Amino acid sequence: MGELNGIINLSKPSGVTSARVVGRVKRLLPRGTKIGHAGTLDPFATGVLLLLIGRATKQCEALMSEPKQYETTVRFGATTATDDLESPAEPYANAVLPTREQLLAVLPRFIGTVQQRPPAYSAMKVGGVRAYALARDGQAVNLAERAVRIDSIELMSFDPPEARLRIDCGRGTYIRAIARDLGLALRCGGYLTQLCRTRVGPYTLADSVQIDTLTLDSMRPQLMNQ
Repeated sequence: MGELNGIINLSKPSGVTSARVVGRVKRLLPRGTKIGHAGTLDPFATGVLLLLIGRATKQCEALMSEPKQYETTVRFGATTATDDLESPAEPYANAVLPTREQLLAVLPRFIGTVQQRPPAYSAMKVGGVRAYALARDGQAVNLAERAVRIDSIELMSFDPPEARLRIDCGRGTYIRAIARDLGLALRCGGYLTQLCRTRVGPYTLADSVQIDTLTLDSMRPQLMNQ
């Protein structure tokens, strides 16, 4: 039958975890085939999820360090506990929505090597416990800032209260944190309502495959003898 090794560039749908996607594809593969992924996407997020099959699992660290691109929608005028639409929106006190010019003026602050505080609802560990688990228990979560690399932020469109952004960045960047911090900089609050990863290194959304069309027969030619 031949050993299966290689990378599947999958278009993750919204509403499922990255781990569940891996589990679904694992059931299509011969028993005992190794499978993993390079870079988790939040359940509500969509886009490029690289599935690593067989010997390709050894490439995980290298692929996670590849530059990434996202297209996202930020809604101003409110905040949420999770910095996205997975928790209820809370109006920001005395919020005045920014103009296009005001938004463009603050974007350069977020480009380059910047200090970013991960969201409280994140997989970062605090004393060995995931931050999101502590936050869900109502505990205060104070994560230290860390350096991340943001290569560019392009304003694709602005229709208040929402802005569409295209962001190119390095490993470990939280797009939710950019939305949160933009809202703070503009003194109006902000959170994500949509997020799509459009590229990881050379792997693009345009070249990805849909999970509903994936079968062992469709994967086999790509994965044989790689």
